[in-house]
Amino acid sequence: MTRTSRLLGAVSTIALVALSANPALAEGTDAGTAIQNTVSVTFDVGGVTQDPVDSNTDEFLVDRRVNLTVEEVGGAATIVSPGSTQQVTTFTVTNLSNDTVDYALTVDQQAGGTSAFGGTDTFDTGTTTIYLDDGDGVFDPSTDTLVTYIDELAADTSATVFVVTDIPLGQVTGDIATVVLTADAHEGGATGSLGAELTTSATNTVDAVDTVLADGSGATDADYDGAFSARDDYQVLAAALSVLKTSRIVSDPITDVTGGTPKAIPGAVIEYCIAVSNASGGAPATNIVVTDPLPANTTFEAGSILLDGTVSSGTCNLDGSAGGSYDGTNVTGALSDIAAGDTATLVFRAVID
Repeated sequence: MTRTSRLLGAVSTIALVALSANPALAEGTDAGTAIQNTVSVTFDVGGVTQDPVDSNTDEFLVDRRVNLTVEEVGGAATIVSPGSTQQVTTFTVTNLSNDTVDYALTVDQQAGGTSAFGGTDTFDTGTTTIYLDDGDGVFDPSTDTLVTYIDELAADTSATVFVVTDIPLGQVTGDIATVVLTADAHEGGATGSLGAELTTSATNTVDAVDTVLADGSGATDADYDGAFSARDDYQVLAAALSVLKTSRIVSDPITDVTGGTPKAIPGAVIEYCIAVSNASGGAPATNIVVTDPLPANTTFEAGSILLDGTVSSGTCNLDGSAGGSYDGTNVTGALSDIAAGDTATLVFRAVID
């Protein structure tokens, strides 16, 4: 072997040693960053320092490490009423990748089973939509953006996402609808459009940015699939109203004179009591209006309507406030809000024709 061959061999060996001694890449190094290495060797010949010999520049590009999380915000179910609209659950999508990434967003309804915060999923909500928060953390359809994906989410940044839906009428207190928000990683770099779905590259190309899916598993997705999911609940708190109408004869023109128990004869005064009760454990009932068609063969007694009275032992008390109206057909009155477990009454009188 010539001296020159031995020298070049020594240079190659030194270059390999120098490369292998470099520390591991930090997870946060941006994808596409060029990592370069050049070796310089100095030597003497016959006691005279010679010009240094430099190696070629070894270079490769940092690959894309894709990772993300989706988290429910608030730590509790969203309390809703039957028939309510634009009900909101809130999530945070965080890009833990070392590159800007687009994230496709989908919402699924859980089909039964244990809900996110205990209890059982029992119903599906109406059509769901997804909004991207404008930065204030408060849902406002006039300022937040209706989306199907998050566009160009930078590395190590988060976006707040609102899932918005309507609640069907007929649901009762304790019903739960669980929704699942999934974010799926797509190629970034093209503002205004969703890039191609990212998958782990089959090979390692030195002069190109390859992709490695490094995400964990969420509520319904798997490890290393480029997606992450989280759940939230809509829990119904309803008012369960029941209505009981009773009547009693207050007086009649004969027993008013002779004494005794009044009878339902023509000219007798009949008192109607409509008791509206709200079951315990539910929501307050509001904007309550009672409408009662006056029975045939009776004449309304003017000024007899009493509102918001109480009940004792199943009998209406005459402790309500004057109000309501009679339009020639219906007796109508608005009751105050009825809290869960409470009862309010509308009382009026009529004369048997």
